[in-house]
Amino acid sequence: MIRNPIPWPNGAKCAVAFTFDVDADSTAHINWLDQVDDHVASVSLMRYGPEIGVPRLIDMFDAAEVPLTFFVPGWVAENYPETMRMMIESGAEIGHHGYLHDDPNKQTPEAERETVVRGIEILESFTGKKPVGYRSPTHANSRHTLDLLVEYGFLYESSLLGDDIPYEMDNGKGRVVEIPCAHGLDDWPNYMVWRDFNYFMSPKAPSDAYRLYKDEFDAAYRYGGMWMSVWHPLVSGRLARAHWIGELVEYMKGHEGVWFCTLEEMAAHVRALQASGEWTPRIDRQPWYKMPHPAIRDRLPKVAE
Repeated sequence: MIRNPIPWPNGAKCAVAFTFDVDADSTAHINWLDQVDDHVASVSLMRYGPEIGVPRLIDMFDAAEVPLTFFVPGWVAENYPETMRMMIESGAEIGHHGYLHDDPNKQTPEAERETVVRGIEILESFTGKKPVGYRSPTHANSRHTLDLLVEYGFLYESSLLGDDIPYEMDNGKGRVVEIPCAHGLDDWPNYMVWRDFNYFMSPKAPSDAYRLYKDEFDAAYRYGGMWMSVWHPLVSGRLARAHWIGELVEYMKGHEGVWFCTLEEMAAHVRALQASGEWTPRIDRQPWYKMPHPAIRDRLPKVAE
């Protein structure tokens, strides 16, 4: 099923990484600008993430001895310093997630660069080291994102969806390990109902979402793949959902040969395998197209000379 299976450490049958995007109310300021104070209920939902969800999740995963990776916008780090300290003291990895949850495809190249640099500086001021991992807000990598990640020395990024196991992205100047996401392992489509943002999905019972996450794990375990969540404390930190996460962790721990890791550890493992010659990842060379593509060039509006 996987043509180029990756050898996981110590003969493990699959890798498991629990990751959470700690967006808090950063998106409120992007979407409502000077009207944030008029969206009190929605802001209370978003603040639930750093104030209630994160502490609960840290306690759960610490008790289970399973590591966590948190992706944190710079603005959230600045405005929730106690939550940041709690995450750092727990030993969790802290990854880059923009500044104000900015969409890179809605930014100029200069603004995207400023966002990347600002996020690095803020996270480094808290952790004492530059973040090695990046996840783009809303998976919205622009045509410039990979260039910036290579330029600023990121080890990996985790925003795209192009494989079932890690691979590498090459821009001709350098490479970044891609640890791909999967919509089936995102909590947003399973749970989110949010009138202010026009999300009107039918929420799953946490026990039903558990079955989905369990099925994804069973396949990863059987075929030597990886299982990685893209979850949010404001969503999955809720009581019943967190309970079923605990059930999922126990189910996974009941299997021999599961490697629980941070994304930094996973990316470092990929690089170590390459250095030893034991395994070579698939290389995805970007950009894929020189725009505009010849097939659509004639359909573009004509500019008057």
